[in-house]
Amino acid sequence: MYNCSPSRPGPRALVLLLATALASLAHAADPQGADFADLSIEELANIQVTSVSKKPERLLDAPASVYVITADDIRRSGAATLPEALRLAPNLQVAQVNGANYAITARGLNGGGNSAPNKLLVLIDGRSVYTPLFSGVFWDVQDVLLEDIERIEVVSGPGGTLWGVNAVNGVINITTRSAQETQGSLAVLRGANNGGDIAFRQGGRMQDGSWRAYGKAQGRSHTELASGAPVDDAWHSGQVGFRADWERGADRFSLNGNVNRGRFEQARPGTIAVSGTDPGLDTVETEGVNLTGGWQHALQGGGSVDVQFYYDYTRRVVPPTFTESLDIVDLQVQHTLPAIGRHSLAWGANARHSWDRVQGSDYVAFLPERLSQTWLSLFAQDEIALTPTLRATLGARVERNDYTGSEFLPSARLSWSAAPGHAFWTAVSRTVRAPSRIDADTYIPGRPPYILAGGDSVRSEVAKVFELGYRGQPLPRLSYSATLFYSDYDHLRTQELAPSRTAVSFANLSEGHVFGLEMWGSFQATKSWRLSGGLTTMRERYSLKEGSNDAGSLLRAGFDPAHSLQLRSTWSIDAARELEVAVRKVAALDIGEVPSYTALDARFGWRLRPNLELSVAGMNLNGSHAEYGGIATRSEVPRTVAVKLVWQN
Repeated sequence: MYNCSPSRPGPRALVLLLATALASLAHAADPQGADFADLSIEELANIQVTSVSKKPERLLDAPASVYVITADDIRRSGAATLPEALRLAPNLQVAQVNGANYAITARGLNGGGNSAPNKLLVLIDGRSVYTPLFSGVFWDVQDVLLEDIERIEVVSGPGGTLWGVNAVNGVINITTRSAQETQGSLAVLRGANNGGDIAFRQGGRMQDGSWRAYGKAQGRSHTELASGAPVDDAWHSGQVGFRADWERGADRFSLNGNVNRGRFEQARPGTIAVSGTDPGLDTVETEGVNLTGGWQHALQGGGSVDVQFYYDYTRRVVPPTFTESLDIVDLQVQHTLPAIGRHSLAWGANARHSWDRVQGSDYVAFLPERLSQTWLSLFAQDEIALTPTLRATLGARVERNDYTGSEFLPSARLSWSAAPGHAFWTAVSRTVRAPSRIDADTYIPGRPPYILAGGDSVRSEVAKVFELGYRGQPLPRLSYSATLFYSDYDHLRTQELAPSRTAVSFANLSEGHVFGLEMWGSFQATKSWRLSGGLTTMRERYSLKEGSNDAGSLLRAGFDPAHSLQLRSTWSIDAARELEVAVRKVAALDIGEVPSYTALDARFGWRLRPNLELSVAGMNLNGSHAEYGGIATRSEVPRTVAVKLVWQN
């Protein structure tokens, strides 16, 4: 019936951000940063991650399927956008729909007959960028200066206990460098056959800390269909922002803000497409302002108190179907207690409130047009040292939302350090995706009589997930990770025909299961040459419950490849030159009859001077290919060649 896929800042939000930015220059600062360049296999295993336990722990010890994309990985890959950088994670499916839109997920469910991907939680410096409009991510507006990223932690599997509803199939946690680690000047200039980028950053020191400010602009030309016809998906965007970090005694503070604006041509079938209509698509305009502040107080004997607050304003104009303005305020508090005997306990609370205004059209309406929502949650997690080599982690979260009330999100994990450099773990979790506005409040057309009449009875989609994993370093030059998982889904969303047979509405009359394997590893062939690779494979099965007539929902597995494989070669030729070559192989998709494809990427980097680097990168060097969507509207992801110059002082 319809499909949902994943502009100038308002005066009040712009004034708020600029005023805070100026105030922050009165005192700034920094926690610690890390340089991941040329890390050894052993050092990579000791990278500190926070997404699994909400506290720093070694990657080797984390009882979850987590892949870390380092700053050096991003630089060597030649990635120009955040979704391109996410292709480095073998436990993600990254499918480009057209010029600026992507379908990204972990462990399947990368869309459905009537939904976009909606079971992956994405965080940028602790700020959730999921939209309560459809429980997903508008990837066209998620941007950071890639040179400022410290690491991206990609957790495949449920994270509801620590991160809340919608962390069903995975969590992407993007962390930028502290201001102390980005001092001096930086300028980036990139030109490619399909567009270009320009960026700057300036950092400095102040009393008790450090600050930085940055700006970037980028643009891309349109893509083409398989027939060679142009697709209306050219886009341009710009973003400016700042970050400040400072430290006083046992207290550490951070403050960062961003302003963004973009214009995106709207490719067919459009953000919301209604069967049998051709509404005349026009340019999508986006704008946003966000501000995030954090405070951490170190406790004597270990432990800490962490407080984070953010404000996020977004506006999206999608002619001729709808315009949305959304304000979100969020407050998170976490108390990590000093160790008590064998117990390490952390607990916390989260309160979020949104004000959403959606102006509909003759084609679609969100009723009511104005809606305020509140999410409240409380969680606790205890890590118990059963023996010197055996740890159990028990946790639970209770989260309340306005659509379904309170949801219970428990998890239990067990990890065993069998020997130095070898860790086994297992986990059992229950998590949910709570309904969003598109589930309950969508009406098509925008005025009665309706063909789609909302979903007054929708409920949360539930997943029970069982995992078994290994992570280790069997040889000094070899490390790898492997995870078996089984996900049991219930109450998946369906689109049901009303008894009158003149309209449909949303319900939850489907169930299914996914069984799969994720594995990846790295081999240091020589001191200057590293090989790495990853493989994911899975099987999906879905069925309808009694009373359902939505046969189309049984096809949702067709949006996911049965397997994907990537291989990467990283060679430091000498102190000034490096070469990276990568191959990705992705199986076919049944929906849209998207054929399997192989993509060859390469980058050559040359440090002309200690502060000046020139690189040439090619993506899809073996030719264009399709990745997602119906053949009538999907883009061919093109071959691109780019030259990039990075200067820093």
